[in-house]
Amino acid sequence: MDGRGARRKGHDFEREVARQFAEVFGANDVRRGLQYRDGADCADVIAPALWIECKRGRKTSARSALAQATAASDGKGYWPVAICKDDNEPATVTISLDDFLDLVREWWELRRR
Repeated sequence: MDGRGARRKGHDFEREVARQFAEVFGANDVRRGLQYRDGADCADVIAPALWIECKRGRKTSARSALAQATAASDGKGYWPVAICKDDNEPATVTISLDDFLDLVREWWELRRR
């Protein structure tokens, strides 16, 4: 696949992830980020409280995607999340254990009220 095809595949995946998150948060609260130069200006998908990096390809690296999300979101108050989809496989979500436990703790506290 040439560079243009790979970019299109990535952009299509970002649109799909944004659509799925919009079903949860509402269309007004979720959108694709605008990527300038190296992509560090904003997340691939902008959603409440989450810094979402999307990777789509033959064999993606969830660890490097999460490292990218973590570095880019540092100090901005978002939970960094990597959503990766290898060819012919379902998408997966990667988040650090500490951040996952924070999310679960907040969810559990809200649920117990």
